[in-house]
This record gives sequence, structure tokens and C-alpha cells, in this order.
Amino acid sequence: MSQFSFPGQTGFYRGKVRDVYSIGDQWLVMVASDRISAFDVILPRPVPFKGQVLNQIAAYMLNATKDICPNWLVSVPAPNVSVGKKCVPYKIEMVVRGNLTGHAWRTYASGKRILCGAVMQEGMKENDYFPSPIITPSTKASEGHDEDISPEEIIDKGLATREEWEVLSNYALRLFERGKEIAAKRGLILVDTKYEFGKLENEIVLMDEIHTPDSSRYFYAEGFEDRQKKGERQKQLSKEFVREWLIANNFMGKEGQTVPEMTDDWVETISKRYIELYEKVIGKPFIPEKISDDDLYNRVTNCLSTLI
Repeated sequence: MSQFSFPGQTGFYRGKVRDVYSIGDQWLVMVASDRISAFDVILPRPVPFKGQVLNQIAAYMLNATKDICPNWLVSVPAPNVSVGKKCVPYKIEMVVRGNLTGHAWRTYASGKRILCGAVMQEGMKENDYFPSPIITPSTKASEGHDEDISPEEIIDKGLATREEWEVLSNYALRLFERGKEIAAKRGLILVDTKYEFGKLENEIVLMDEIHTPDSSRYFYAEGFEDRQKKGERQKQLSKEFVREWLIANNFMGKEGQTVPEMTDDWVETISKRYIELYEKVIGKPFIPEKISDDDLYNRVTNCLSTLI
């Protein structure tokens, strides 16, 4: 993906999957690339239309939750670009879990019953619902792996005040409830997800993407209970299938491990899975749009001219 130089640009940051441009001290331009990461490693081949899928799901979900809390998004001038307000981020990822899955299950299976200060009850099976959703925050690392942290540690380390934590956790649980409602209408279960927040002046604001396949895990609701009773794997829509493929090929992002080859067929499979999730979550056909660098630049520049 090209690196742009937009009018009024004051900074540039290339993340694992997105390029972020600072415009003055007020605005951000976020370009969602087709890069894909897993285990905090960028995989060697891009996935066609992945950036458009993520950006458009995120915009849809941000608009569908803005009555719960304010968010950063102002405009979507191109299918893979979002423009919004620049916030001071909390260095916390608010991970909300409705089911005992993924990292929570691995922790539970190891015999532990407390994760990030949240108590997980005895007698649960993988993918079972928690009695009520739990929050298992992590610190947002600028490099390497994010680390689990408890609410008390967050407060002790000054990552948020106790009052701010109350607001953040309340927002996160309400957003998760809305996400579950939206998913249920489409025959899906929102299993777990993460939210990132920042401060804009004195207001806590929702940032980044939400309820996308990169930040969330979805199960198909149909047949869920039967699969649980039989101890079968749940049918899911998320990026987890990419992680599972990497694990099966002896890669978990550890030193000395090599990313397995990504064939054309496998890249196409990943792309189709992302598009499937878009269509399932949004309930509309995905319309891929080929956009040139010049067109993207012009659309963003025109958008910024109305803001600056």
C-alpha cells in the first residue's frame, strides 16, 4: 500500500493492518490495508478486500452504537478509509467475553479460575456462556504481545482513574450487549470482542474499529446448543480460522518459527471468509470497489477540506 502525504499532515504511523495519518492536532485519517496479522505478526501476503470489509463493518457498528457512547468517526470518504477526531488513547484494550473461548478457555483449561480479576465459575465447558459477560482487559503494547491486567492494576498503574474505569467498563458492557443484539438478528452470537477508548477534551470516546472479524469472534447461533451438548467444535466467523491454520503449521509467533507459505487458494479462502462475515453481519451483499491511489487521495483531500 502506498504512503500518502495529505494536506496539513503532521504525522504518520503504520500499524499491523492500518496506516494512520495525523492531520494537525485534531484529525486522523485511518486507511485499512489488506494486510493481515496473527500472533502479532504481519503475514506475508495481503488478503483482497479485507481492508474494505473491516472499514465498512466498523463504520456500520460505530453508527449503530453512537447512542450508547460518543465515538471518533466523522466520515468514510472511501471504502477502506475512515476520518475522525484525534483522541488521547487509554493504553488499555477492553476485552469483553460472553463465552468461555480462546484465551479464556486456555486459561481455564490450565486450571486457573481468575482471569484479569474476573472469576470464572467451576464446571464450565469450552464455548459455554458465562452467567454474564466478563471484562478481561489487557495493556495495549506498542510492540510485542499485549498483556493481561486486572482493573485494580489498571488503577494502581495510573492507566485510568477508578471513576474512569467505571465509565469504561459500563460502556464496554453496554456496547457488547448492543453487538449481541445486532448479531442475534443475523443468526450470529457475538462471542467476544475488544474496545478501545480515548479522551477528547474531557469526554471518554470510543475509538478504532468495533465488532469486526479482526477484533471479534462470532459463532453461528443455529445448532449452537446441539454442538455444545455433543462436544463438537462451534461453527464460527472470525479470524480464528487463520490462527488455527498457523498453529497446525507450527507457527505461533514465537522466536525461530517461520510463517507457513500462503498459497493463492488459501489467500482467496481467507478473502471469501471475510466477505462472508460482512454479508452475514450487515445483511447486505458486499460490493468490492477497486480504488486507485489517486482516487483515494482525492477523496480524502476533499473530505479534509470540509473539516480543516
